[in-house]
Amino acid sequence: MTAGRGRNGAWRRGTAPRLALMALPFAFFVLFFAYPVATIVGRGLRDGGGWQFGRAAEVLADPDLLRVLWFTVWQAAASTALTLLIALPGAYVFARFDFPGKRLLRAVVTVPFVLPTVVVGSAFLALVGRGGLLDDLWGVRLDTSVWAILLAHVFFNYAVVVRTVGGLWGALDPRQEEAARVLGAGRFAAWRRVTLPALAPAVAAAALMVFLFTFTSFGIVQILGGPRFATLEVEIYRQTADFLDLPTAAVLTLLQFAAVLALLALHAWTVRRRESALKLVDAARTARRPRGAGQWALLASTLAVIAVLLVLPLAVLVERSFAGPDGHGLVFYRALGAEAGADSTFTVPPLTALWNSLAYALAATAIAVVIGGLAAAALARRGGGRLVRGFDALLMLPLGVSAVTVGFGFLISLDEPPLDLRASWWLVPLAQALVGVPFVVRTMLPVLRAVDGRLREAAAVLGAAPWQVWREIDLPLVRRALLIAAGFAFAVSLGEFGATVFIARPDQPTLPVAVARLLGRAGELNYGQAMALSTILMVVCAGALLALERVRTDRTGEF
Repeated sequence: MTAGRGRNGAWRRGTAPRLALMALPFAFFVLFFAYPVATIVGRGLRDGGGWQFGRAAEVLADPDLLRVLWFTVWQAAASTALTLLIALPGAYVFARFDFPGKRLLRAVVTVPFVLPTVVVGSAFLALVGRGGLLDDLWGVRLDTSVWAILLAHVFFNYAVVVRTVGGLWGALDPRQEEAARVLGAGRFAAWRRVTLPALAPAVAAAALMVFLFTFTSFGIVQILGGPRFATLEVEIYRQTADFLDLPTAAVLTLLQFAAVLALLALHAWTVRRRESALKLVDAARTARRPRGAGQWALLASTLAVIAVLLVLPLAVLVERSFAGPDGHGLVFYRALGAEAGADSTFTVPPLTALWNSLAYALAATAIAVVIGGLAAAALARRGGGRLVRGFDALLMLPLGVSAVTVGFGFLISLDEPPLDLRASWWLVPLAQALVGVPFVVRTMLPVLRAVDGRLREAAAVLGAAPWQVWREIDLPLVRRALLIAAGFAFAVSLGEFGATVFIARPDQPTLPVAVARLLGRAGELNYGQAMALSTILMVVCAGALLALERVRTDRTGEF
């Protein structure tokens, strides 16, 4: 009897509370992720009640689709290598140097990552496209080459390397490398034998994350690639929206899904290695002012890279938004509020997209914080083994699975009671929340794991329910991380494009959808309005990020 009561008590204190916390997030992902994706893939692979497994062989033997697959892998590998080459010096600068304006510069570096991909594409069109800055100055255009895509990917993922690698680099005790040099090792030898092995898991994790984001790239390739270049994600969109070829889209979705699962498994392994290798010290104590000409030159070169690669495209975007036909002014911004005409791209004034986006993003943020907060609380509890790892992987899948598939899956699966949501306003926030939840979990989980588990156990012994333990113990300690998680979810929701382009109603477009529609139509007015909307979206995202930097600590807000 005593042993039985002991096991039952352990169940109540351990597994049962974890399962209670996991219930709502699990139901959310089953209903709004697994079910829509399985529905569209199943419909694509079924023909007259039978399965078209032979279709997979036909797709994989198609030379055109094989070229798409090769380009997807090649450009992701090239983008990852180029990002590491350019961003690793920046990671060292932010980790080891202390200089005026560092916090503001950290926010500036992170702005591109939270920008919608259509804004990034618009910025690079304004810089390297037809009629762009380089074209006006020197007659140079890169929008017809793969270089525009690679540079845009570096622009987008620079912060991933700086935050992931720089966060660990700043936490490493520099005295270990100094001790190796005292024992006779040269500067490079000490770095290679002491620092590099400790940094390797973080570098690998950052590289895998960049590869994942560029492997599934959609908005940037859609805008800058034109008809010549396409990733798997773009090809899925073309097969679904342009050709209505669901079998081909289903096979490509499964292929991308398998690749993403492998990448996520590798990423989870590198993250566990990074956590086990990290010996935390106060990062503020390891940073110091640059010494000597070499360190000042490194700082200056990093600032130059940030200015040219990250700031210049955004500055050109802003300038193009004011460059009207009769000189600089507000003509394009005024046009955003004009009523729709007979030949208009929209049925409502384009500026309406701003209020739609803000309303959708606020609703998606609320959903993501609730679902992600419960999931992070469940994952933070000790033990669980494969159950926890499987649940964690499930939460990360929306970052890699085709957003186009999710969006189209919403349309064809959520069309019957009790889940007939096709005409519901909530359809867009639900899709956006799927992308926001992983950021909430990744932001809150390290802080929750740092909470002393004995506090939770004491509250449970005193009879507190799981939700009471969360409210009284966890929430006061993680309030700052919760604000940061909400900010990231808000910025990500604002920029979601792949799924929203399918499910946003014509009279309720979001900002990214509006920008894409304007760029898809010829004419100076449409182009200028796209630049103006992109600038507005950039300012809103940057404002949210700057607000995050005011509450960020060295232990929260890292990727």
